Amino acid sequence: MPAIFKTIDKVKPVYDATYNVVLLVCKLLLTGDILITCMAVAGRYIWFIPDPPWSEELVLTCMSYMAVLSAALAIRRNAHIRMTALDSYLPKNVVKALDVLSDVAVMVLAVIMLTVGWRYAVSIGAKGTYVSMPKVSRFWMYFPIPLAGVAMIIFQLEVLYNHIKAFFVEEGKE
Repeated sequence: MPAIFKTIDKVKPVYDATYNVVLLVCKLLLTGDILITCMAVAGRYIWFIPDPPWSEELVLTCMSYMAVLSAALAIRRNAHIRMTALDSYLPKNVVKALDVLSDVAVMVLAVIMLTVGWRYAVSIGAKGTYVSMPKVSRFWMYFPIPLAGVAMIIFQLEVLYNHIKAFFVEEGKE
């Protein structure tokens, strides 16, 4: 294996840690969603439990964070839906090249999510507030998109690196 790959492979623990942090954030968001939803539903039927007016908007915001961050996590595990029906009929180097092309396309999408999402968050989002929480900026409603863009870029860099590395290193000889 070329020495450059051995050097770059030392960064893998950073990717592992980033993945674990994003996964933990998703778990905490899911737990918060469940607890807030349970409180809101119980508050509608049990007189001494409050039904806060902000519960629906907060649950939807947490869900949007969870959805885009978990999609970024799927990039690292190669868990997204993809077309592989013809892979067994194509030469291995063509499949590897198509994987790299796909990685570049996803990277472009991630950069667009980061730049356009940030622009929307600081322009449109910063001008409004939540209806049920008038002191909280709508920036937080738009922020999941650029945040997911950053996470996608991080995980896509690793996937792209592994696909490029596959051209130079045979499977099982790492």
